[in-house]
Amino acid sequence: MVYDIVIIGSGPAGLTAAIYASRAQKSVLVIEKEAFGGMITHSPKVENYPGFNSISGLELADKFVAQAMDLNVSFEFENVLEIIKDEDTFKVKCEGHLYEGKSVIIATGSKHRELKLEKEKELTGHGISYCAVCDGPFYANKDVAIIGGGNSAMQEAILLSSYCKSVTMIQNLPCFTGEKALADKIAKTDNIKVIFNKLVVALNGDQSLESIILKDQTTGLLDQFNIESVFVAIGQEPNNSMFKNLCSLDEQGFIVTDDMCCANVEGVYVAGDCRQKRIRQIVTASSDGSIAALQAIKYLDSKGQ
Repeated sequence: MVYDIVIIGSGPAGLTAAIYASRAQKSVLVIEKEAFGGMITHSPKVENYPGFNSISGLELADKFVAQAMDLNVSFEFENVLEIIKDEDTFKVKCEGHLYEGKSVIIATGSKHRELKLEKEKELTGHGISYCAVCDGPFYANKDVAIIGGGNSAMQEAILLSSYCKSVTMIQNLPCFTGEKALADKIAKTDNIKVIFNKLVVALNGDQSLESIILKDQTTGLLDQFNIESVFVAIGQEPNNSMFKNLCSLDEQGFIVTDDMCCANVEGVYVAGDCRQKRIRQIVTASSDGSIAALQAIKYLDSKGQ
């Protein structure tokens, strides 16, 4: 079967695209390699998505999936290896099968770079967070720490300083790697403290985070820093390596698109965190999904398909 639209990824971007495309009477296949719903399924609580004062990420994802299924969207669990542009279609090569579509929407998302430390996964959501915008309000009037020294880390530190008691930035280099303007603002913010040249090497705590172990990058000495809330802001990793022969990627591996989510190949659209953009939130991923789907629909209709 040749689908009208093959969507790779089933996070908010991919599922929103599927809903829009199916409602336009297009045949849609969603391919996912891990879990339907994407990374939001790991969020214990979401309080910034319109329509829900508070909802778990898993429950929100289930609602996305159920709506798509009600619209007869097809789903497959597969690991996509590459997309091959044929004359009038795209062949999506997976480990197990080959699927074909008249257009493609890439919505593979990205993941926050992790510290790669023992207990990190167990403590995520229990003192370890990767998004100050999402989770920061839960720590109002508390002491928090941010690991990282680039633009994202500095922006999150400034945001958290507006409602947290104190913010401690921990950077493994002797200086910030972000913009000077942000560094100057941090220097003028009374409740932000910066620890340079220290690397986080261990996380302590059983049910929740209790402290972290820091290693001095010059002396090698270790010391314990007692903190119950840590935000990791050391960048994101897109899942786009399999598309490098099809689409243009930036230096970080994100797919380059225009404002309408169009890639540099006609018939290929990109939605959500895997594309080059500044803001990565559930609601912006859904926005991208709707735009990408509408563009794909426009493309198909222009060809009488």
